[in-house]
Amino acid sequence: MLCCEEHTITQILTSLGLESQWRNVEHFAQYGSWNRQAVERRLMRLIEREHPARLGGYRAVAIDDTKEHRTSADVWGTYTFHESGARCPNRATTVRAHNWVVMGDLIPGKPWSYLPVASRLYFRKNQLPVGESFRTKTAWAVDMLRQADAESQTPILAVFDGAYAMDTVIGPCLNPSPGQRRIEFVTRLRRDARLYQPLEPAAKNPRGGRPRKWGRRLPAPQEHAQWNAKWQRGRAYLYGRLRSFRYKRLRCCWSVSGPKQIVWAYVFEVPGYGKLWSTVASAGDLSAGQVLSANGGRFRQKDGFRDHKQRLGMEECRAWTKEPILRTFQVQMLALSLLRLVQFRLNAAGDRWWSPPPWNLGKQHASILDLRRLFWKHRNRFSQLLSNLDDFEKPPQTKYHTGQQTARAG
Repeated sequence: MLCCEEHTITQILTSLGLESQWRNVEHFAQYGSWNRQAVERRLMRLIEREHPARLGGYRAVAIDDTKEHRTSADVWGTYTFHESGARCPNRATTVRAHNWVVMGDLIPGKPWSYLPVASRLYFRKNQLPVGESFRTKTAWAVDMLRQADAESQTPILAVFDGAYAMDTVIGPCLNPSPGQRRIEFVTRLRRDARLYQPLEPAAKNPRGGRPRKWGRRLPAPQEHAQWNAKWQRGRAYLYGRLRSFRYKRLRCCWSVSGPKQIVWAYVFEVPGYGKLWSTVASAGDLSAGQVLSANGGRFRQKDGFRDHKQRLGMEECRAWTKEPILRTFQVQMLALSLLRLVQFRLNAAGDRWWSPPPWNLGKQHASILDLRRLFWKHRNRFSQLLSNLDDFEKPPQTKYHTGQQTARAG
């Protein structure tokens, strides 16, 4: 994955001068195994140790899903979906893909950083592979959030898009089971979201009948001019620089979180952006600037998906069967997180380990490509490490078959 050529075993070993190791590495890629959830837990603990609570006493994590396009129907776990041609006019409207639900840590900074830690492969119910049980995307998201909370010493702040702002995610986060902690969230709020005034505890209903469940209906975010709240000002690091903004904050109940949960609805007016930002947060101890920064930092996960696809070989995966597919995706995520952790240590040491390219002298921050180039300079050391595989016992000869039984990995 650190090779500048194609992300295949043959290309990498050829570039390192280790053609003799092809059989060992290929055999491990096909049949090697490890406890994937144990690797996730160790990575979460490592990041917790390197970067403890980072945003107002919370550990911010992002949840989103991404698709890995595959060209063959014989690849395990693929399903078909319709894709709009708005982004890619030359792409077919119906494509095959793996759909991954991914969770990663968000590290505040200038800029924010994203470190993926866990992933789950999602299938449609009508295209479920044989032997697999159906789980919704939101169920996978809650499972990973609970896993992160179990490994974290500090409370979790979940940051996700409006697609996950559903009662199947919000409810389990705000109403934990016995022995679990509450998980706070920051997410996008619909412009027509149903907001209600918190219902004060009262005695019996004077008119009789059942007591009221919801308070008085409040104006939606698109009608924020009717909110009983004044415009306030603040500053936050957002999209590459420190920005001034105006905001309104409303204490209310949200139809998704339920009538007993108090949340804070925000409307942000950021210079340079024509539309208002509607956001909802359950953590009342966060400032408006922290909520806005977390909402903007969520897009660093999108950048992480881009690096995963373009720099670490996600779209060039040669795995066809179940276990290599799951292992390859995890190894690529692990490499991305470890590269970022190495970058943090190099930056803390104060050494100028990278330089901007001649065509972009104004570049201010290192990229994944810069880290790959750094490791590529030390490829001789990696060659020595891999050459030591000669000391291990050779695997038995394996008869490879063609078709669906072939375990192709890369």
